[in-house]
Amino acid sequence: MLSDIFSLSFLVSLLASTIRLATPILVPALGQIYTQRAGVLNLSTEGTMLMGAIGGFTAVCATGNLWVGVLAGILSGILFSLIMAWLSVTVRANQVIAAIGLNILAAGLAAYIYRVVFGIRTLPAQIESFSAIHIPVLSDLPVIGPIFFSHNILVYLAFLLVPVTWFVLEKTTFGLKIKAVGEHPRAADSKGVSVSGIRYAAVLIGGAHAGLGGAFMTIAYLNTFTESVIGGRGYIAVSVVIFARFLPRRAMWGALLFGMASALQLRLQALGVAVPSQLLLMLPYLATIVALIFASKKAEMPSAYTVPYSRMER
Repeated sequence: MLSDIFSLSFLVSLLASTIRLATPILVPALGQIYTQRAGVLNLSTEGTMLMGAIGGFTAVCATGNLWVGVLAGILSGILFSLIMAWLSVTVRANQVIAAIGLNILAAGLAAYIYRVVFGIRTLPAQIESFSAIHIPVLSDLPVIGPIFFSHNILVYLAFLLVPVTWFVLEKTTFGLKIKAVGEHPRAADSKGVSVSGIRYAAVLIGGAHAGLGGAFMTIAYLNTFTESVIGGRGYIAVSVVIFARFLPRRAMWGALLFGMASALQLRLQALGVAVPSQLLLMLPYLATIVALIFASKKAEMPSAYTVPYSRMER
């Protein structure tokens, strides 16, 4: 057993799986950096990912086109997050309570859509997923090739979003407005910045990322839909943002950490390690809790974090 665990093939398989399993955490986490930098805590990321998962999967089954599924997942995430934007920005409801309600709504709505579209089946519907891209020379390299260059295009796009997110937030006027609205919305408003408009945009961007992360799970990883397909990844993504202190590069490392925890428990179960499967399933969530304990002490939240804004209030 130990010889299998400490073998090169196990390490290569573990690291390759880490990158794949980090993807559905990294993408929504990057989206939540926009949202939380603008001062909105969107805990409904879990439900938004679920809607993206069912939206993308249904679209692929209907059209046979994977890219249509990607777009449908993103659109589903945007539409569902629009509810959260309305509740948190316009209605100025308690963001935590609103998000919990939306997660419950998403769980029931996704299950209902699946049964309406596919009916009650003995075996779940399945699709053909994105295939791994073979990069000449690089994919054939020993060890490095299978780890870094044996993934489908959505994995590469996810990691490409890291520098894109950094650039938008740090080098554009829009990114400056997001940070201004999150830190001092009244000052931003006095300079002509639409606080509501920026917060709506930030929540919808976060929803688009979450929808893409959910679609990844059904059309680029599992190739099917189940009601538990997200499995807490939305909550982990929100935790990654806190762990990363709202920095895209740190979010990438945080996602890889939790991806490794997920990959490790899957590999250990496959080897038949004499540890109860329930304990192994706890690994990703235990890693989340431990990381938050240490990271939350140094986390610097935006000054207007979770605080609704109204021009009429002083």
